[in-house]
Amino acid sequence: MIIRLIIMLSLFVLLNFYVGWHGELALEHAGADVPPVLYWVLYAVVALGYLWGRLAKALGAIGRLWKVVGAVYLAIFEFTVLLLPFADLAGWIMVKSGMSRDNAIQVLSIIVAGILLILMLRGSYNAWSPVVRAHQLSVDKQAPSRNKNALRVAAASDLHLGNTVGNRHLRKLVKRMNAMNPDVILLAGDVLDDVIEPFLRNQMADTLKQLKAKHGIYAVLGNHEYYGGHIEQYVQVMQGIGIQVLRDETVTVDGLFHVVGRKDKTAEAREGRLSMKELVSQLDPSLPVLAMDHQPYGFAQAAEAGVDLLVCGHTHRGQMFPNHFITRRLFELDWGYMRKGLMHVIVSSGFGTWGPPIRLASRSELIDIKLQFKS
Repeated sequence: MIIRLIIMLSLFVLLNFYVGWHGELALEHAGADVPPVLYWVLYAVVALGYLWGRLAKALGAIGRLWKVVGAVYLAIFEFTVLLLPFADLAGWIMVKSGMSRDNAIQVLSIIVAGILLILMLRGSYNAWSPVVRAHQLSVDKQAPSRNKNALRVAAASDLHLGNTVGNRHLRKLVKRMNAMNPDVILLAGDVLDDVIEPFLRNQMADTLKQLKAKHGIYAVLGNHEYYGGHIEQYVQVMQGIGIQVLRDETVTVDGLFHVVGRKDKTAEAREGRLSMKELVSQLDPSLPVLAMDHQPYGFAQAAEAGVDLLVCGHTHRGQMFPNHFITRRLFELDWGYMRKGLMHVIVSSGFGTWGPPIRLASRSELIDIKLQFKS
């Protein structure tokens, strides 16, 4: 694990040097007279901003701003790493074709900067403009009551509420979800980005408590709640606003359906967690079983346990191109819908963002599910 970490950090440093060198070259040929030492110090401050901003809690607002700037840089860094090899090849061809090196650098710098601007603007729009994905699904069970032959489920995952995603974005979730007039709301983990401090400081609980559902609001833990380390406080705050956080727990709601919430997979290396089979075993199988498991694993086991609807998140669908090609290979389903036996599975790309507030090849989304039962 240590060797892997050293390799990753070394690669990150080398790629940052590659990007930084091109930036210095672009500034030089644009006529900006920036001393190299100053340039590289400023570059390191920005490039490592997300890491140091997380650690520099004593700096208060400055540290939080540093973290946000560093997060935005991560998106710029990834896109630039993808663009620069093509720019280098184009520059070599241009020089070989007779263009001066200075002109080639100036032209390509403008082109790369223009493409970066377009990607960042589009990525920002995708991150801050949520869409609602609607699913109409049939469950092979009798309607739980004479007056209830369908169930409206509003779901979201990966809100990542913190220094980047705050009340402004959260209010969009509240407005859109309440407009669905749901029977039940499911929040499938990573409601917090990590530490609980910005959630409390910005009174996001006051916004979140405006959510309304006929039969209640339920949440599960994600890996980021574990990373933040304030689980007990978080669960208490959520309980205070009427949202029950299920930690390997089940609830039978008004005799109509069951809600099952697993601890995040992170718990397996800590206090442990129950299997889906253990959680479901004592439930009345004639009632619909709605389950949440933050990370999309164990679909077959959940289907065998008798779950009717499984809602997951975690993947963000890679969040930024081309990461979705990686998540597609890592998970049986990294985004969207699939049928596993008699069970419906929905994996959300999430409502918030981790790190940079940028999405490409993914969108901020909410899930609107209508479960239809036999009449």
